Amino acid sequence: MANTCYKIWVHGIVQGVGFRYYTQSQANKLGVTGYAHNLRDGSVEVLAAGDEQKVDALIAWLKAGGPTSARVDKVLVEPHQPTPIPTRFTTG
Repeated sequence: MANTCYKIWVHGIVQGVGFRYYTQSQANKLGVTGYAHNLRDGSVEVLAAGDEQKVDALIAWLKAGGPTSARVDKVLVEPHQPTPIPTRFTTG
């Protein structure tokens, strides 16, 4: 069961640069579940669920710029209560 969950919106050059793949890889390393989806406005929406420290580590990684191929200009974070809680991290 997830201890915490957040929706995160990442703005900048984050589409077409492997951002979702690297975010999924980082989430899997940390043991965080959720997803990373491209949005029509060019941003990426990330749902991150799991142990609070691990989710915080993923958010810190996103705020630090994520993968080197991306340019992150802004990261917005909001608490979220998904139903059901995701059991793995996906991209789409």
